[in-house]
Amino acid sequence: MTFRLRQIQTTAAGREIVRERTVDGERLTIGRSAENDVAIPDLAVEQHHVIVTAQGRSLTFEAAGTLGFTLDGRKRTAETIDDGGAELILGSYRIDFAAGPDGEFEVTVRSQEERESGEGLGTHGFRLANTWLPSKRPVAWTLLIAIFLAFLVVPIWSHINREPVKPDYRKPGQVAMDASWSTGKLSLAHRGLEDNCEACHAKPFVAVRDDTCLTCHEKIGDHSAKPRLTLARGPLSWGDQVQRDIADVFHKPGAGACTDCHTEHEGEGRMEPPAQKFCADCHGTMDKRIKTPLGNAHDFGKGHPQFQAAVLTVPGAEKATRLSLDTKPKEFNGLKFPHAMHLSKGGGVAQMARRLGAGKGYGAPLECADCHTPTSDGVRFREIDMETSCGTCHSLVFDKVGGTFRTLRHGDIDQMRADLAAADRVPRRPIASGRKRPGEFAPGGLYYGNFAPPQASSVPLASRVLSTRGVCTECHFPSGSGVMEVVQPKRYIANGWFDHEPHKREKCTTCHAAPTSSSATDVLLPGIKTCRTCHLGEDAAKPKVPSSCAMCHSYHPRGELAPVRVGKDAADRKTKT
Repeated sequence: MTFRLRQIQTTAAGREIVRERTVDGERLTIGRSAENDVAIPDLAVEQHHVIVTAQGRSLTFEAAGTLGFTLDGRKRTAETIDDGGAELILGSYRIDFAAGPDGEFEVTVRSQEERESGEGLGTHGFRLANTWLPSKRPVAWTLLIAIFLAFLVVPIWSHINREPVKPDYRKPGQVAMDASWSTGKLSLAHRGLEDNCEACHAKPFVAVRDDTCLTCHEKIGDHSAKPRLTLARGPLSWGDQVQRDIADVFHKPGAGACTDCHTEHEGEGRMEPPAQKFCADCHGTMDKRIKTPLGNAHDFGKGHPQFQAAVLTVPGAEKATRLSLDTKPKEFNGLKFPHAMHLSKGGGVAQMARRLGAGKGYGAPLECADCHTPTSDGVRFREIDMETSCGTCHSLVFDKVGGTFRTLRHGDIDQMRADLAAADRVPRRPIASGRKRPGEFAPGGLYYGNFAPPQASSVPLASRVLSTRGVCTECHFPSGSGVMEVVQPKRYIANGWFDHEPHKREKCTTCHAAPTSSSATDVLLPGIKTCRTCHLGEDAAKPKVPSSCAMCHSYHPRGELAPVRVGKDAADRKTKT
């Protein structure tokens, strides 16, 4: 017995492809599995669905699984056909059986989806073969050429022939169809250039260069002198050198380029700060390559030196010196102010605050917030003002005229001397003569007025208030004809940044040991151990706060405008701190 198989497939153009082969034997297996004699690629067909057995001119059909089959229009699980002709339906396929000469059976397999099931009738008119359009291949080549012209030739041609202008947020770009090359949205900082690609990509097929960035960011400074930066980086490893050589082929800038840290087209949110490794590559072992006063640092939690505060180390110093907090530095800022006495819950200061402070809004023992007022952005604190913070208790009233009190002008020594000299010119009360009795030496008597020793009132008031026991030297150190200038540092940590706003829920005393400080020379800054109770390195796990280098440090020199720039950066970091 022989089964001659003819499998017919129809192409999209309507052309039929016929594949023929023979199967020797009395059995023919049909199913979805490829090991069957007739494999039907239809999920409605079981792996082994039907077994056909030939005996003479008879064919016996048996279901191999649980599903039946449709034979000559009727659902069956087993059936015998005597004349050798039958039509078997399995899923979307039709299999025709016909008896031939010499014990052969001709088996024709074809999809009936379009011809009999009707499912293809709705889409028949959408085939290219049934429209006026050419076949797939010409259409594909036409579309490919159109895409090539629209998205490659047109952008390059318009880029080459554009007029070079300085990047402007208010003007769209001159290059046509270049938006199709974008790999993603720009960050918030550069979203105004979304339609002006050539503002950054000045040359075709050349990576963004530092000169292009400096067109807008011209005031930003280098981290250090370029020769020193090269020494700090050290030689590249073999693998890094290979990557560097490949990058040079594609015109990518060298090490230290702006794009090493600042990457774009990664979403329209805030630009992510550089990863910790960009800093640690140099600062982790920098002392081995260059001479530097900076300690090695590669991770805030595992490898970071103690903070160095900029303090005035001697009275009258004009320049601050950076000292490690481990050395317990002393600061001479020209002021006598023991925090412990002023923050005490008992004693004279607390009692005076209760009596006099009610009108000023505190009316209780002093707290940090009574004197230290945060700036509008919450990053730092305003300078202490004598009249606002100290004047309630430390009055500068020196005279009373009628019902009006005369007050010295704080901070102006010359004006103070003039005011006190004017007070000295007030005529003295006449001395009473009294009765002239020998030996009379009573206050107010003539003899007393002529021969008694000079009284305090005869010493100029200005000299008295500036003396070592005068009212001014209660808080200030005498110096020359006046007092030593008071210096209130705006920032103690010159190379780092701290934002108080995200930490406002913490108590001041958590970080600053003011209640136990009995001397104004104490530097009340927390050490790195205090910060590490919450903050660790970039890879820290909860509940610790992951803190990369960029959280507290800025790569570029800050200069005079640094607080403005870094303050804005701090505002952007609030949600991440």
